[in-house]
Amino acid sequence: MKRKIHFIIPAFLSFFVLAVSCKKSSPDTPAEKTKTELITQSTWKFDNAKVGGSDVSALLDACDKDNTVTFSSNGSGIVDEGASQCDPSDPATVDFTWIFENNETTLFASAPLFPGGNGNFTIISLSSTQLVLSQNIDISGSTQNAIITLKH
Repeated sequence: MKRKIHFIIPAFLSFFVLAVSCKKSSPDTPAEKTKTELITQSTWKFDNAKVGGSDVSALLDACDKDNTVTFSSNGSGIVDEGASQCDPSDPATVDFTWIFENNETTLFASAPLFPGGNGNFTIISLSSTQLVLSQNIDISGSTQNAIITLKH
């Protein structure tokens, strides 16, 4: 009888270990999107702008606020003037190239994405619905920090 017990206990423990280890795992959570995937997923449009901490969105021309920016995963992009073009003699679209720099904390674009700006941006935040960029701009001889928020 002792011999049977010595055999039954290890067999039972082996079965228990196998049963527990074969338990179904929870579904895999989707991987977080990369910054390239987030910035290139669709066209961005103006949401708001702040200079020196004050909202200046109302001061911008409607022809600037309807512009869109599209980033492509191959490093190219297009700024589109939108339905209302500020200066009809200017092209309706401007092609540019872009790249993330400094561990994807800054964005360089070969052409300004906004009137009065330049192509160097600090990325404040980037999500699937919002892109917040910062850059220093010159306003009447004074350097001010401008924060532009774009949305999908």
